[in-house]
Amino acid sequence: MTRTGIGIRTASKRPERMAGQIHVYDGVGKGKSQAALGVVLRSIGLGINTDADTRVLLLRFLKGPGRSYDEDAAIEALKCAFPHLIDQVRTGRAEFFGHDEITRFDRSEAVRGWDVAKGAIASGLYSVIVLDELNPVLDLGLLAVEEVINTLNHKPEELEVIITGRAAPQALLDIADLHSEMKPHHHPIAQEQGIEGIEIYTGAGKGKSTSALGKALQAIGRGISQDQSHRVLIMQWLKGGSGYTEDAAIAALQQSYPSLVDHQRCGGDAIVWRGQQKELDYVEAERGWEIARSAIASGLYKTIILDELNPTVDLELLDERPIVEALLRKPRDTQIIITGRCLNTPAYFNLASVHSEMVCHKHYADRGVDLKRGVDF
Repeated sequence: MTRTGIGIRTASKRPERMAGQIHVYDGVGKGKSQAALGVVLRSIGLGINTDADTRVLLLRFLKGPGRSYDEDAAIEALKCAFPHLIDQVRTGRAEFFGHDEITRFDRSEAVRGWDVAKGAIASGLYSVIVLDELNPVLDLGLLAVEEVINTLNHKPEELEVIITGRAAPQALLDIADLHSEMKPHHHPIAQEQGIEGIEIYTGAGKGKSTSALGKALQAIGRGISQDQSHRVLIMQWLKGGSGYTEDAAIAALQQSYPSLVDHQRCGGDAIVWRGQQKELDYVEAERGWEIARSAIASGLYKTIILDELNPTVDLELLDERPIVEALLRKPRDTQIIITGRCLNTPAYFNLASVHSEMVCHKHYADRGVDLKRGVDF
């Protein structure tokens, strides 16, 4: 029997994959560095729960001192919670520059960063290495693509490498095990009406929920740096069972920041198929929305993640009209993050100030590679 629709699979029965993979997140849309930080949080969370040796290097190219970046606050939250597990190195200058503005300093900083990367890859000390903005470094010709490819081809088998930034060279994409492109969508209604603070991550590619986790880290870190309470609610639909991809990451957040992170989820422990919805699916979806609606109206939370809301609406378990009304009335300083793939575009997409579609160009699961705990689930 052919089934159409969108479902969320449990990860609890999946076999463990030992070999590490090379992830590439590129494209001009938002969510690349956020997704990488979400994967980092997942890996750390799993390590805490299993006593696994999980250490992470965040190597950030083209992000020198003197300027703030979107992910700074998220990294601050990670470092405060797990100071013994996170190493960070920044290279480059703060200003943007093009091919015709490259200086000797830019080249030396790129080489310095790559020397750190090579040493970290060879050391065996790290389970995850994030090479943030390596793609534009290669596109600018600051490093030899061939040398980078050769080093990555000889990395330790168990090491996970996550590479971000626009304009990934084809040679890198050829050796990547996973390639998600963040494609931006613009909504004139949101721009014309000055609607802010609503971000949507959708599409078939990897990085939606992990980008949302990166935003949660960002909110917490911003609160730490400003000595304010940036409380976060993570509301998940279609995830009533156990063993889902974000479990370890959310558990790590709640363990580190118990007074700042609330987590609720709803749904049954089974895939919901279009045309085969059960009464429980509708009841659970409505229960989740009542929690979310009250949270949005309360002003208590600075960041609210509505994880898998899109497929819930797409499966007609919720009416989109009350969602539009609630989003239009949200407090101005409350940030709403909505995730999940969908076949039909809900009306609330028009309210998004940021909308990134994760386009899947390559995924190792398509080649029969088993998934890895802490990275894929």
